Amino acid sequence: MANETLTITDNRTGKVYELPIAHGTIHATDLRKIKVNDDDFGMMTYDPAFMNTASCKSTVTYIDGDKGILRYRGYPIEQLAEQSSYLEVTYLLLYGELPTAAQLQQWESEIKQHTYIHENVKKLMEGFRYDAHPMGMFISTVAALSTFYPEANKIFAPEVRQKQILRLIGKVPTIAAFSYRHIKGMPYVYPNNDLSFIQNFLNMMYSIGTPRYEVPAIFEKALNILFILHADHEQNCSTSAMRSVGSSHVDPYSATAAAAAALYGPLHGGANEAVLRMLDHIGTIDQVPAFIEKVKKGEGRLMGFGHRVYKNYDPRAKVIKKLADDVFKVTGVDPKLEIALELERIALSDEYFVKRKLYPNVDFYSGLIYKAMGFPTEFFPVLFAIPRTSGWITHWQEMILDEDQKIARPRQIYLGHDTRDYVDIAKRK
Repeated sequence: MANETLTITDNRTGKVYELPIAHGTIHATDLRKIKVNDDDFGMMTYDPAFMNTASCKSTVTYIDGDKGILRYRGYPIEQLAEQSSYLEVTYLLLYGELPTAAQLQQWESEIKQHTYIHENVKKLMEGFRYDAHPMGMFISTVAALSTFYPEANKIFAPEVRQKQILRLIGKVPTIAAFSYRHIKGMPYVYPNNDLSFIQNFLNMMYSIGTPRYEVPAIFEKALNILFILHADHEQNCSTSAMRSVGSSHVDPYSATAAAAAALYGPLHGGANEAVLRMLDHIGTIDQVPAFIEKVKKGEGRLMGFGHRVYKNYDPRAKVIKKLADDVFKVTGVDPKLEIALELERIALSDEYFVKRKLYPNVDFYSGLIYKAMGFPTEFFPVLFAIPRTSGWITHWQEMILDEDQKIARPRQIYLGHDTRDYVDIAKRK
């Protein structure tokens, strides 16, 4: 077996350095040994957007972008989406193993005990403008939970930490549903813990008086699958934000709010909304070829195609495409679906897109499904945040228990002025 080291020759000095390799990486601080002189800070790497920098070790999610593989704790996402429930997946993410029947029953029961929010939290949400963006309401309200549970800052006490995990998973659907009712000008519907996790969420969203809202089976199935697919995705922007903010040892509510704020951006949680806008812009199926040509000329963007990680067909997109067929059989075919299918057909056969490995990603079809289920487009990021909360707190807990981790503090390359003397304001030109 080859020696697990990397030999570096610094051509500035002629010195040779041998750095150990572990798990296919070198430790960034080992580069600090490479200096021109003793006063030199040492070598650093320049890596905007962390394109090739591992900031942590994790056992949660595995992605092979070239092969189109996504696994939670070793389980293929396709199997989990087809056979599992969202709460079963949250247990898997947090504790590393699928629960037994008894463990799952207890887990579901414990989460149901934390679906209600404090009445003062409800009053807080009532204070938002009538047209407040639901994601802004979600972020603010999750952050406010830290003031209702001040013990949450005892993050190294296992029993306290566990309670906050249950509270977050249990309360985020309630906060999300209340934000929806707020923008619709409708009274908030309290949780009904006789219902399943998904049924309860949809009931809080859509119930109007009595009798109770009957959740269509395909809607429950669709949300269960979408929640599983969105539960985690390794070190994405919002998860990195959760870890970075959490590294200061702040309470999990504040860190989750920071992660949700990262998700709010159109390059992350708002991507499926951008797909719908693109389909609206195309207008009709006969306009697809012309739009494709504009994209190839650099006059437009093909939203919902390509991914920072995947250089193959996003495995989540394969699951969602089949799910879209099932949903539209019940809701009727949206004209946008026909445009999307034609767009996909042409793009997957066009050498321009094939050569660039631009395949449909999870956002390409998810927005169409959400729209068919009656969710407004501004609510899409909230639907993303509900399941991703389980992934965020999984990584947060892994991070705070990792002895290698310290408070996040990236280096910079300073290119500003050297020392300058202060000039009196009267003498400045």
